[in-house]
Amino acid sequence: MLTARYRSARFTAVLLILLALAVSGCRHKKYENPITKDTQQPDKVLFDKAIKDIEKGRYEVARLTLNTLMNTYDTSEFLAKAKLAIADSWMREGGSHAYAQAEAEYKDFILFYPTLEESAEAQMKVCDIHFKQMEKPDRDPSHVVRAEDECRQLLTQFPNSRYAPIATQRLREIQEVIGESEFRVGDFYHHKGSYPAAANRLQTVSDHYPLYSASDQALWLLGDSYSKMGPRFRQQSVSQYQKIVRDYPLSPLVEDAKSRLKELEGEIPEPDPVAVARMKYEQQNTSEKGMMGKMWGPFSKSPDVSRAAKSGQPTMTAMRPTIPASVPVPGGAAGGVTDVTLSTTTPGNTTALDTLPDARAGGGQNAAAQGQTPAQPQPAGAQPAAAQPVVAPQQPLPTNNQAPTGKKGKQPKTSKTKTQEKK
Repeated sequence: MLTARYRSARFTAVLLILLALAVSGCRHKKYENPITKDTQQPDKVLFDKAIKDIEKGRYEVARLTLNTLMNTYDTSEFLAKAKLAIADSWMREGGSHAYAQAEAEYKDFILFYPTLEESAEAQMKVCDIHFKQMEKPDRDPSHVVRAEDECRQLLTQFPNSRYAPIATQRLREIQEVIGESEFRVGDFYHHKGSYPAAANRLQTVSDHYPLYSASDQALWLLGDSYSKMGPRFRQQSVSQYQKIVRDYPLSPLVEDAKSRLKELEGEIPEPDPVAVARMKYEQQNTSEKGMMGKMWGPFSKSPDVSRAAKSGQPTMTAMRPTIPASVPVPGGAAGGVTDVTLSTTTPGNTTALDTLPDARAGGGQNAAAQGQTPAQPQPAGAQPAAAQPVVAPQQPLPTNNQAPTGKKGKQPKTSKTKTQEKK
């Protein structure tokens, strides 16, 4: 009993010491944007004093000094540096309120000084603000979406900046979290038997986030979902298995995908050499989690991005919800005319409204447009015409309420299904 209490107390003391070291190290970190000009100008003296306060964690005092500089010396050459230092002080202070203030200050800096090199740095820090507040894939995605938008904005507005490679990798990590979130929803629907809903989510992962680390598993579940939706979706199922063989040739699901293609009588494609080189590079540059990361992973709210891709161009468009494949396409939607135009007529000209009978009367323009003869009025006492043959309706599309019947075929177990079986 005493030994267990002693170990617990010692472990708590070690954690407190590590936390204190981390906080003190953050506070005494050197400021990254100092003014190197050696001068004794009053505005430069005020700036240097504020920077020392920032490094020592006296953020409120530093902001008061910087505001004094900006209000007193409104023509100073250090105005831009002072405004950026105010934003950096909020960034270092941390917390949701401070991060919101820092983002507003960085946005103002980019608005007032768009041509300075520090503007790209300010945009990168806005991305970092939301990246630090991201939560796991099964939680609130608001900061994940904002982080993706801000990193994409940096690559669009400052493509030649020295922060562009950093933002590119950050965007891959963010899209890894988004892909994991969509995959989990699709996997849930697949195991529940709601195959149209599963196909809709997994198709989004496959098309929009090809760099996602479990894209091969998403394609496997997507192909299986299409195969369970009936023979009408056979070609879609074949396409997903072909993508596994062609675009993810080093995946452990390749042999199973080839077996499915043989069963479906589909063509087995050749592996893409570019995909082979990309997957080899990813395997050689996989980042392993440290001991502290493995220990604190289950208790941390931050997502695990260690499996994110290290190469490849991330998606530069926002994800949009798609229509499930089981929703029928309206008639005429593919090639119909959807534009409506209005025109005026001059007096004396006859129009279709004047010459053709009213469509509501049972004939006229609608019947003539379909190549039929308008219906003629029947005399009193006449027998009605023979009824037209009724066309049998097509096979209904699958719905999410239809659970699969019969025995399920054996499927290779992926890392996701193994975890769920253990649960």
